[in-house]
Amino acid sequence: MRLRVNGREFDEEPRAGQCLRTFLRGLGWFGVKKGCDAGDCGACTVHVDGEPVHSCLYPALRARDRAVTTVEGLAPADGELHRVQRGFLDAQGFQCGFCTAGFLMTTAALDDDKRADLPRAFKGNLCRCTGYRAIEDAVRGVKHTEEPAPGESVGRNLPAPAGPQVVTGTARYTFDVAVDGLLHLKILRSPHPHARIRAIDTTRALAVPGVRAVLTHHDAPERLFSTARHEHPEEDPDDTRVLDDVVRYVGQRVAAVVADSEAAAEEGCRRVEVDYEELPYVIDPEEAMRPGAPVIHPKGDEARIARPQDNVVGETHGEVGDVEAGFAQSDVLHEQTFRTQRVQHASLETHGAVAWFEGDFDAPDGRLVVRSSTQTPFLTRRALCTLYDLPQEKVRVVAGRVGGGFGGKQEMLVEDIVVLAALRTRRPVKLEYTRPEQFFGATTRHPFTIEVKAGASRDGLLKSMRMRIVSNTGAYGNHGPAVLFHGCGESFAVYRCPNKKVDGYAVYTNTVPAGAFRGYGLGQVVFAVESVMDELARRLDLDPMEFRRRNIIAADEEMIAPGGVEEDLHIGSYGLDTCVEVVRRAIAEPDHGEAPPDGWLVGQGAALSMIATGPPGGHIADARVVLQPDGGYELSVGTAEFGNGTTTVHRQIAAGELGTTVDRVTIRQSDTDVVRHDTGAFGSTGTVVAGKATLRASQALAALVLDFAAQHLGVARESCAMAEDAVVCAGRRVPLKELYEAARTADRELAADGHFGGTPRSVAFNAQWFRVAVDPASGEIRILRSVHAADAGQVMNPMQCRGQVEGGVAQALGATLFEEVVVDERGAVTTAAFRRYHLPTYADTPRTEVHFTPTRDAIGPLGAKSMSESPFNPVAPALANALRDATGVRFTRLPLTRDRVWLGLRDHGVAREA
Repeated sequence: MRLRVNGREFDEEPRAGQCLRTFLRGLGWFGVKKGCDAGDCGACTVHVDGEPVHSCLYPALRARDRAVTTVEGLAPADGELHRVQRGFLDAQGFQCGFCTAGFLMTTAALDDDKRADLPRAFKGNLCRCTGYRAIEDAVRGVKHTEEPAPGESVGRNLPAPAGPQVVTGTARYTFDVAVDGLLHLKILRSPHPHARIRAIDTTRALAVPGVRAVLTHHDAPERLFSTARHEHPEEDPDDTRVLDDVVRYVGQRVAAVVADSEAAAEEGCRRVEVDYEELPYVIDPEEAMRPGAPVIHPKGDEARIARPQDNVVGETHGEVGDVEAGFAQSDVLHEQTFRTQRVQHASLETHGAVAWFEGDFDAPDGRLVVRSSTQTPFLTRRALCTLYDLPQEKVRVVAGRVGGGFGGKQEMLVEDIVVLAALRTRRPVKLEYTRPEQFFGATTRHPFTIEVKAGASRDGLLKSMRMRIVSNTGAYGNHGPAVLFHGCGESFAVYRCPNKKVDGYAVYTNTVPAGAFRGYGLGQVVFAVESVMDELARRLDLDPMEFRRRNIIAADEEMIAPGGVEEDLHIGSYGLDTCVEVVRRAIAEPDHGEAPPDGWLVGQGAALSMIATGPPGGHIADARVVLQPDGGYELSVGTAEFGNGTTTVHRQIAAGELGTTVDRVTIRQSDTDVVRHDTGAFGSTGTVVAGKATLRASQALAALVLDFAAQHLGVARESCAMAEDAVVCAGRRVPLKELYEAARTADRELAADGHFGGTPRSVAFNAQWFRVAVDPASGEIRILRSVHAADAGQVMNPMQCRGQVEGGVAQALGATLFEEVVVDERGAVTTAAFRRYHLPTYADTPRTEVHFTPTRDAIGPLGAKSMSESPFNPVAPALANALRDATGVRFTRLPLTRDRVWLGLRDHGVAREA
């Protein structure tokens, strides 16, 4: 079959039934991405004879004798960028960038009329990171990026280093590499919620042409581990095997088939014969804790499960003061139960890994390389080495550019089985999750049930708060205890209250496991706490923000949760009062925002939240900066880039300390070869921990270069200063290239290391406000105005940080309004596709006004704090409070879907027929 791709002629025959996406990637056009393989996300968009198509649905044979253009061929032949690519660079219309090629190809095909109706134009393209505002600005020609200046990088809108590669399709994500001799792995999954495997017959599977191996629990290590990745592994229960003889949810691994092609591996999975003994199962966490419930993990103390006989993986209990006495002293009380749902991370790049060997693995210098879509390459290497008894020098883990994470890739969900297959076959092996597998084979956000009782005095002061929290951790306890503990922390501690009590339980059920998700338990509990704060204010006839102002902690107060004071947590800078004032100003501007439709109910609501910048128990990062032969610098960091923007910030920090421009600082990252250690990019630590390591390394190198320059020239050290590409000593300008050569002659390397241990920790604050309209005839909610106040300390890159806030608000709106991973009565996921799981589209997402507070943190690097997770947390309660204000009905269960809202209005006599 002849076709022309990006101006080049190809004569290749596609496989029977092959789609154009896989065909193009097989030809090396890796800019064409896999996001869904169902035509739902648009990441695979290409042009066929100038018309945009979703190449995952387009048969490759239909491209015969046609001209196909991918993002790599979008630019004109003269080497200049296409105007659309330039627009996305100028506005930085991307974060992780995995969806960007699809948006570029869709945008490039728009005429003026279609550009005027972007909600319709982008109905077939999804973005999980940006909140779409930056994409709209890119299309409209708005420029946000600034030019670099020597030593003046911090606080400026400097572009992402990988921007040119992202917009030209040359940025390399996990599978954007060609590996010779690659085998493909597919997983046979359990059809039962709970069963013991009595026997597995792999004979028919091994007879499939191309099948090289079938792995079962007989081939897997007996060792138990946790898929969760933390600096201290003992924080998580060891309750998981690579392949187990007991399955505990519908979708769990049963066997792995390794073959020459995906088709052969899939056919091999269909031919594996399994004899199951079905066991009793339990779906509801309250039922799971009752006497007589099926015990899901009958393991001993070595697994670190709190009460295995009661299916309680972790629990927390604490009281400050006397809550019952506090309730007796209260003039108003409010008690209610709130429920939050399972939410999928829905990163556009699914989980996956590919492993291969460098040299003979059995030789002293041979080793295994694992390329993975992970937020934690160093912790994943450590876990793999422990699991398979391998020395760390025999294993290298590297992450390419990661296509979104949101906590979902703070897990080892694929690397363990890929490494097992590679070690058994001694061949390169690849496993890439399908989109359905991402729903039932990865993790979700923890569903919470939160019972709250709170009391306040007539003068608007909190007297007592009590919560009982039950978290459904699913079939495995990865992150279960930690998410529960974190959810019970800052959500309570942000308010001054003399009497507080909490009882929390993380509970096993026979459902898809939950894991780390943006906010890490806070979003669920903040939904309940902030809803109750609003109800107390209403009972006291107080403005809700005034009620909050009277009760929030002050800058000099200790943060006290029911478990006590968190000793390593401090208020390094305080912008909470400013966040409250931003909301009050928004409330005072009634004419701003969209006008409501006639007959709709209108209301407003707000919420606030606090979050620790970094996890407890330690978070470690190393960095290294080296002067290069060309007079530039190479910065090495372990932290991964998945749209969090840390790559940009690290270069800004280094350039500022070295007195140069960011374009003179190259970066190596996400690779266990580049630095000693890095805990990983999670817990909002990419800037506040890894950035601190970069700061220390850069400061040390600047001092080292100045010392060497003074010694080399024989002048006083005090007379020397860093310049863009030189050192100026006593009025003499010495190029850095000359200093590099002088150091090499002296057999010296001008390099410095930086380390940061992650404590003490600071806190960040956020507040969200909405004005909404509600249709009483349908339950539809329309957001008329969205305002977010963020206390991020010194904002390192305002454009980029604003994108984090906008993306966090948009993702939280999805979880508030329509996203829900639904399971049936057997625990099987029924929403395992984007078209059955409603992600926010361009048309669903309002523009959010973002306001940063003018604070400077005493703990974070150069005054910075985190801002990657925290914008998510106050969104759901703010919207629920606005809905309450508009309708008079308090909704206590998420998501606030249109049908659920209409039914609630009907039950309270507010709804009307359409």
